[in-house]
Amino acid sequence: MSKSVLLVAAFSSMTILLSGCASSLTGDSYSRDEARQVQTVRTGTIVALRPVQIEGTKTPIGAATGAVVGGVGGSAIGGGRGSIVTAVIGAVAGGLLGSAAESGLTKTQGVEITVREDDGSTRAYVQQVEPNQVFRTGERVRIMTVNGTSRVTQ
Repeated sequence: MSKSVLLVAAFSSMTILLSGCASSLTGDSYSRDEARQVQTVRTGTIVALRPVQIEGTKTPIGAATGAVVGGVGGSAIGGGRGSIVTAVIGAVAGGLLGSAAESGLTKTQGVEITVREDDGSTRAYVQQVEPNQVFRTGERVRIMTVNGTSRVTQ
């Protein structure tokens, strides 16, 4: 009974940890380092839009948490040496599943925005889709760049 409670608690902790790993890639979010920094502002017109998938994060947290959960779950099976073997197998499988879970939980829908800028250049920008911001071909936009990170805004 206590091992199953521990297993559920570990899985819940993994979900919370992984959700904290995801950073926002929207056009209206800034990192702490970007706040209060001078930005370069360019303007242009959207010439193409394309939906894209932005990969999830792949940090050691997902694999480590999965390994702990798998190891605890595996140790609940069998007794003596069997318990040790299943704990090791559970840890390895949990690590692989935890890594895959982290990637899956943190991937997001994105949009590739191709802009013909007023200086005549054409550039593409990828950012996370925002429900409250819908881009359209032909729309005038601003491109904000700070510390090498650009975002398209209306």
